[in-house]
Amino acid sequence: MTSTDTPANGASPHGAPTMLALHQTALGGPEVLRPTELPRPAPGPGEILVAVHAAGLNPTDFKHRALKIFLPPPPLTLGWDVSGTVVETGFGVTLFRPGDEVFGMLPYPHGHGSHAEYVTGPARAFAAKPAGTDHVQAAALPLAALTAWQALVDTAGLRAGQRVLIHAAAGGVGHLAVQIAKERGAHVTGTASAPKHAFLRELGADACVDYRSADFTDTEERYDVVLDTLGGETATRSVGVLRPGGIVVSLLPGDAHTGAAAERAGVRAVVLLVEHDHAGMRAIADLVERGSLRAHVSGTFPLAEGARAHAEGETGRTTGKLVLTVR
Repeated sequence: MTSTDTPANGASPHGAPTMLALHQTALGGPEVLRPTELPRPAPGPGEILVAVHAAGLNPTDFKHRALKIFLPPPPLTLGWDVSGTVVETGFGVTLFRPGDEVFGMLPYPHGHGSHAEYVTGPARAFAAKPAGTDHVQAAALPLAALTAWQALVDTAGLRAGQRVLIHAAAGGVGHLAVQIAKERGAHVTGTASAPKHAFLRELGADACVDYRSADFTDTEERYDVVLDTLGGETATRSVGVLRPGGIVVSLLPGDAHTGAAAERAGVRAVVLLVEHDHAGMRAIADLVERGSLRAHVSGTFPLAEGARAHAEGETGRTTGKLVLTVR
């Protein structure tokens, strides 16, 4: 049933509550995404039901829409980023009450479903929405900011005075990583096309490399940490710009040579899969409230136009994040 079939009172003809979701019944391009009426979920033990106000888009949404990666085959409702209002709490939940405004990342990968009017998730996947931050801004943060936090802080242990290289620094994860690294007192170099260098410097980047015209390995600079958002040969090549004892944290697997190259160089090369994280979300909220972290939202789309948002995101030209608006 499509959105045009949704009863005005949000209930099915049999009285059960329903909701609109951006749903797919097959893998493929953006055209497989359709606004669809589905049963509204109910929270289980330890879960909350959230009325979604806005939901972020991430490259992983595009990949899971088109390919069978971690998830079972469709039908699927994707989306991991969410900002909204608690409607109902499940048994045992003590952190939140109905009416609380929250934001968070649903458990990745199997907790998907935020591209809908309502979603359930573990209470501890959420934190209180930062004061003074609207739902669009909050929805742009969770997955990308948690990824940057878990890579730089939890995994690399980034400290003041260290030097970090961030690949695709103007992207969703990258532009938040620049801000987190600067807040921790690091010297930050980012790779991006030349037109985006001014944006990176506004975020606090100390140096920029135009990947279209320069080779990031053609330098005497040596880094303590590399955040590699690209994987493949970029991970292997990044090993060569690390100081002994340094670390490259990749968000995608490197090529067949990465591990051996890291061992020869006396550095670490790891691949990170982001996890839902209450403490991490609270740390991100604190950075936002202190004015140290802000997502750049380059576009918003109504939930019913989610296919158009996917098409825009897949151009690879987005600076920062795209967000679906629901309420």
